[in-house]
Amino acid sequence: MNTTPSSSLHVTSTTASDRPGSDQDQPQIDTAGRAPAAGKRALVLGGGGSTGNAWLIGVVAGLFDAGLDLTEADLIIGTSAGSTAAAQITSASPTQLMADILAVAPQPRTGPVGSDGGRVPGPAASHMQRTGRIIAAAEDAADMRRRMGEAALELTAAADGSERWRATVAARLPSQRWPEQAVRLTVVDAHTGEPVVFDRHSGVELVDAVAASTAGGPAYRIGDHRYIDGGYRSVENADLAAGYGRVLVLSPFGGRSRHPREWGTHLAAQVDELRARGSRVESIFPDSDAEHLLGANAMDLSLRPPAARAGYGQGRALAGQLTEFWR
Repeated sequence: MNTTPSSSLHVTSTTASDRPGSDQDQPQIDTAGRAPAAGKRALVLGGGGSTGNAWLIGVVAGLFDAGLDLTEADLIIGTSAGSTAAAQITSASPTQLMADILAVAPQPRTGPVGSDGGRVPGPAASHMQRTGRIIAAAEDAADMRRRMGEAALELTAAADGSERWRATVAARLPSQRWPEQAVRLTVVDAHTGEPVVFDRHSGVELVDAVAASTAGGPAYRIGDHRYIDGGYRSVENADLAAGYGRVLVLSPFGGRSRHPREWGTHLAAQVDELRARGSRVESIFPDSDAEHLLGANAMDLSLRPPAARAGYGQGRALAGQLTEFWR
């Protein structure tokens, strides 16, 4: 069964340097050093910016209203915007979360407008250019993560916005307590470039875990350590669902990655690995009507309501196909 109406699956097999590591003095868990817990269903929520978060909520709400509750997954893995969604759907009704997105007053289109009426590059475009240069110069995924961390630490030295970012993230979460069910949120250690996974046993507050996982610019401070966006490891990190019988991946970026394919961080490679280990895997990507709301427009707050509606429509449409798989 293909739950992707207009696109196909895509991601990675991990090497030792791609797996989450831990230091004794760091509040993090080492998923590579422990056998994965046996489980039936894992939900993977990929990164995708502000509109990606809205699309994720829309898909989950559409499925929920059609009778399929993804929030009951035995494991939820969240990366970047997906980490925010993971914290949201485990503490509030998907229907209410959807309504909250639609209830926000219309936002003006973000980004300055040039004299010809067209948009000129803003902070998001500058960020893409800066990180694109780092990716192009890197030798491999581990080198890229180290370079990303160094660049983030340089930005942080100029202005540490951790407290402000924490307040912004806290306002987005219905609850600031970790849920009882298994939720894993991905980040990258800015000092070492090593991937890290936070859960409720990590000694890190939920708000801080989400804030770190969504830190795409300056590094986010937790105690004496600093972290950057978990998407620098992989946009989805679906391979962390190894050991689960059924894995459903929701990918706002449609399985695409800016990394060279030979780095093995694409969704397609991760899905292949999961299937080779015995998992059944399905993915949902934005359909052709929603693709323009994501990608380059991922940080445009004015597009959150249409992105949520697009996701909701997909969720409602796919509920019947997914019922046998998920239940």
